Amino acid sequence: MTPTPVIEGMLVLSGGTVVDADGERTGDVVVEGDRITAVGFGHGADDAETIDADGLYVTPGLVDAHVHLALDGRADTTSLTAEAETMLAYRAAAHLRSAVDAGVTTVRDLGAPSTLAMDARDAVADGVLEGPRVVPAGANITMTGGHGHHIGGCEADGPAEARKAARQQLKRGAEVLKCMATGGVLTEGAQTGAPELTEEEMRAIVEVGEVANVPVAAHAHGREGIENAVRAGVDSVEHGTFMDRGTAELMAEHGVYWVPTTKALVGITEAGVEGGIPEWAVAKSEDATEDHRESFALALEEGVPIAMGTDAGTPFNFHADAAGELELMVERGLSAEQALEAATTDAADLLGLDGVGRVSEDSRADLLVLPDNPLEDVTAWQHPLAVVAGGDVVRDDT
Repeated sequence: MTPTPVIEGMLVLSGGTVVDADGERTGDVVVEGDRITAVGFGHGADDAETIDADGLYVTPGLVDAHVHLALDGRADTTSLTAEAETMLAYRAAAHLRSAVDAGVTTVRDLGAPSTLAMDARDAVADGVLEGPRVVPAGANITMTGGHGHHIGGCEADGPAEARKAARQQLKRGAEVLKCMATGGVLTEGAQTGAPELTEEEMRAIVEVGEVANVPVAAHAHGREGIENAVRAGVDSVEHGTFMDRGTAELMAEHGVYWVPTTKALVGITEAGVEGGIPEWAVAKSEDATEDHRESFALALEEGVPIAMGTDAGTPFNFHADAAGELELMVERGLSAEQALEAATTDAADLLGLDGVGRVSEDSRADLLVLPDNPLEDVTAWQHPLAVVAGGDVVRDDT
């Protein structure tokens, strides 16, 4: 007897408990192409491809709002300067695969040499590589000798040069602009919290972004640099390590997202010099850890919007381990519900992506099947049994 053919293009995640920002409910999730077409019972087809989610939990895929696809988690990032861009591209391809296999279905790359991140976006979209959807920034815009200049940064001084640098990234296809408001941990000689690009320079970048309807993210650790960035009009502050209450109030007032990237500091401090990380980087990270923890309390008290981002690629902070960020966020005061929203709907909102981050009709089919309810056990995000990215089944171990 000839078997009934599977309906091409239809996928049903059957019988699971759906968990997303809208709450919990039980039902099938029907996917056609790259979209969810129905949630509930009675919508599927017996001859569709099926993932059995009975007794399991169906959630949106994770959105990591801060990664570096060219970085591989090595102890000393300065050694990357000796590698050709082609080698970095091969590394990025591997990182894309490991990230999506771990349940990350969208990433925002906030700094890669030349057109690497834009090419990664196109390669995934064209089916050349398997990976999460990529929202690329292109090269970081930094002052001459500023943070990140040694790993593909675009150096600019003064508003005119900053404006030109922003336009260069848009010409290359950037969908977000990244600027360096302060020094950082992984640039030798830079003071982590010291201001770098000025408010005027960042305002020039923001103005370019506004014309193109492209958001701006600011790397900013110190209070003065954060406030310069917020007054300049950026959409998100990355790291935000040394914010005080006034800074948090300013961010909340302007609706500026905070992307804490907790795993970046934890990776460095836990591995330490014993792991091969330069002593100067470890010292700066250790100095920042307690202040970063206090920033969580201030941000939550003042109502600063938070989006999940890992800074994946920094030392011992691997692309496959992104879900660990949610556990750290809960340890620092977020509820499991807030962590879920930070990694789905809120991160999607920051990235300007409609129809991403929910398990609902007409949403993009980025879906995970988890063994446990992530609202009861936040570590469930770290153990996806199945991953669907843009309607494609990446893995199914159910």
